[in-house]
Amino acid sequence: MHLIYFCVMHELKHYQNRFSDYLDSVATDKEPKGLYDPVKYILQLGGKRLRPVLTLMACDCFGGDIEEAMAAAASIEVFHNFTLVHDDIMDEAPLRRGHETVHIKWDLNTGILSGDAMLILAYKCLENYDPDRLNPIFKSFNKTALEICEGQQYDVDFENRNDVSLDEYLKMIKFKTAVLVGTALRFGAIIAGASETNQNLIEEFGINLGLAFQIQDDYLDAFGDPKSFGKQVGGDIIENKKTFLYLKSIELMDNPGELIGLFTNDATDKLQKVETVKSIFVACGADRATQTEIKKYTDSAFEVLNRLSIPDNNRTYFKAFGEQLMNRTY
Repeated sequence: MHLIYFCVMHELKHYQNRFSDYLDSVATDKEPKGLYDPVKYILQLGGKRLRPVLTLMACDCFGGDIEEAMAAAASIEVFHNFTLVHDDIMDEAPLRRGHETVHIKWDLNTGILSGDAMLILAYKCLENYDPDRLNPIFKSFNKTALEICEGQQYDVDFENRNDVSLDEYLKMIKFKTAVLVGTALRFGAIIAGASETNQNLIEEFGINLGLAFQIQDDYLDAFGDPKSFGKQVGGDIIENKKTFLYLKSIELMDNPGELIGLFTNDATDKLQKVETVKSIFVACGADRATQTEIKKYTDSAFEVLNRLSIPDNNRTYFKAFGEQLMNRTY
């Protein structure tokens, strides 16, 4: 299995490098610079490139040519970064990937307009595909784009509610995060000419994996290794975010008043607040329940793989990728 992991990571690096070269050609210098420099800036901040890599990976595993999938992968990545630019504005976030956000480095109007341009560029990346592939891609793209907006609105609504249920939260993270993972995989399958059944299944695999990934993010924010997490552990607690851990704790506790109080007021001693909340998560069993939920969605993703009509070695490849993703500590 270690050999499979090594091969997966080597292949992912190959996909990342090939895609980065292609994206550089998309994020070229254009006029007016006030519009396009911020676009180039956000795209060159990097990140894991997880979603476009999944597009290339799916295309490859269904027997397609990854060069033909590059434009679709770029569309996914440009659209994802468009959502980040506008999310940062809504959250008033000063940093993205350790660098100034677009609206801070430039200004609010630039962030809005350059973000709008990125949405158009995401569609423009797709304009050279033939109708047989373009029509299902557009249908998938439009459905996902609207769901992401819905997920963002749910997230905003939840900030001022104290009665958010776990089912509502799962719907929010599905729309805001997981559906784009599924769509990235579906794009690759469409480019490769996979059957509609396989397109549906690979998208379902991605959605389940995306849900597991986001719930794991919630868990790692509280219990991740500070040396490898890459940002402040307990950031969600400090910001009073209603994560899966928090909502599961409310569900499990007989008297959640203390926890609700901690998430209602801004603490002067933030580190003490983090430690207190984490101890509550552990005491009520929310930490273990969250790990169980991560495994549930990961197992669901792997069950979908068994129904895919692909060679066994490609199925093993997807599973190794999922296991590697779920075994991360950051």
